[in-house]
Amino acid sequence: MSRKRRMPAEQGLSFLDCICCGFGAVILMFMIVNHASRQTSQRGNEELIAKVDASEAEVLDGKQELLKLKAALESVINATGTASREAQRLREQIQAATAALPDLEGNQNASRTRLEQLQAELIALDAKVQALRAQAAETPPPSLGNASREIAGDGTRQYLSGLSVQGSRIAIVVDTSASMLGYTILDAIRTRNLDEATQRNAPKWKRTLAAVDWLTSQLPSGSQFQLIAFSETAKPVTGTGWQPVGKPKLDEAARALRAIVPSGGTSLHAAFGAVAALGAPPDQIFLLTDGLPTQGATSKPGAVSARKRLEHFNEAVRRVPRGPAVNVILLPMEGDPQAAGAYWQLARATDGAYLAPSKDWP
Repeated sequence: MSRKRRMPAEQGLSFLDCICCGFGAVILMFMIVNHASRQTSQRGNEELIAKVDASEAEVLDGKQELLKLKAALESVINATGTASREAQRLREQIQAATAALPDLEGNQNASRTRLEQLQAELIALDAKVQALRAQAAETPPPSLGNASREIAGDGTRQYLSGLSVQGSRIAIVVDTSASMLGYTILDAIRTRNLDEATQRNAPKWKRTLAAVDWLTSQLPSGSQFQLIAFSETAKPVTGTGWQPVGKPKLDEAARALRAIVPSGGTSLHAAFGAVAALGAPPDQIFLLTDGLPTQGATSKPGAVSARKRLEHFNEAVRRVPRGPAVNVILLPMEGDPQAAGAYWQLARATDGAYLAPSKDWP
């Protein structure tokens, strides 16, 4: 018996499929909406951050400006205080001057009385001077004694210097460095750049020459001398070795020294080396200088510190011949405070004399 063919049943969409499709649509819609909100929120945050940064920059600028204003205010306050104190000082001076006004008339009367007394004393002194001049005209001139040269000068000036020029051999050592052109470094530099005639007429150098003239005029007859000029090097100004004391040789040495134009640095090594090269040691050394040396055993260009100059001095002192007294005449240079003590110790250690004379000596 034949079997009947079963026809397949038609199947539609199940309920689960519908649910899944709907849920998927909801998720898709949620994702679209969420993405749009995130983009909108991110753009809003960036704008807020930009605004905050701008506000912070404005606050920082405001703080800096405030600090500047505070500094300016403090400066004004300080200036006001200084001006107030100065005004108070001026008021006090005005009050003191005003209080002193009543005494001026009395002081003027006292001054007139004192002036009359001084005029009377001046008349009496003038009469006494005239009498002394008349007495001096009747008195024969004194002899020159042992003086080797006659030096013209102010006969009324007398000095207690402690310098005693004596011995058989006497060395006069003169600093001819550029610093001898002025009492300050600035004056020396300015004079160094002028012509030679102006340099030779520099007040300090002329004073040095006058001091040498005074020393040579005190040399005892029958003795020997040598005049040594030194800067970075040193040598006698006339002849070699010891020279006999006499007017011709002394005048020759003075002319040779006046022909020198001060220049260069200062080397005490060279100065004492030249003294030692004279042969027989001197009985006395007279050193005319203005400060500590700037050069050592060798000449080196450039600035020299105060400590190094003192080292150069101590090294040079070791070259001083044993036996002679070293007499120092210091014409001090401004800005070299250690020189006076160092040269005083040198003179004291050798039983010599130390002299820092006034500007009108000799």
